[in-house]
Amino acid sequence: MTFKVGDKAVHPAHGVGEVTSIEKKEIAGTSKSFYILKILDTGMKVMVPTDAADRLGLRQVISKRDAKKVLDILKSDEVAVTSQPWNRRYREYMEMLKSGSPFEVAKVLRDLYRLKSDKELSFGERRLLDQARSLLITELALARKVKESKVEQDIAGILEQQA
Repeated sequence: MTFKVGDKAVHPAHGVGEVTSIEKKEIAGTSKSFYILKILDTGMKVMVPTDAADRLGLRQVISKRDAKKVLDILKSDEVAVTSQPWNRRYREYMEMLKSGSPFEVAKVLRDLYRLKSDKELSFGERRLLDQARSLLITELALARKVKESKVEQDIAGILEQQA
């Protein structure tokens, strides 16, 4: 997958970013090309080696059809992680978030939101819930070509019905 300056790309750990430049840097005596991404949510800059972008999971924003699938996952009654105790659940959710798949991130958001209505989440689980929510909102807004506030309302409505 190659990106051009101005393209939107999804970094698995940081969410949607815009390719602001492609720069050559010399590292350990070797010249390498890097995508410079400005993460939309935080404004943070991330350097991704162009030759390792696929391996790191850098990908394009999902399609409108895939965005609908993500919303369907949020509406689903299934539970992705049934592990006990919380630290084992936390590790499994962390792996799902690291995958960079919007479908896996949606499962994390759905499960943790449902769990939150049953009992108090641990600090780590609350952070994962917030991270999953922010990763999805920006990407779904771009995929559906709507404002982030609209996506937030849609997700909140779906999750409230599920809780």
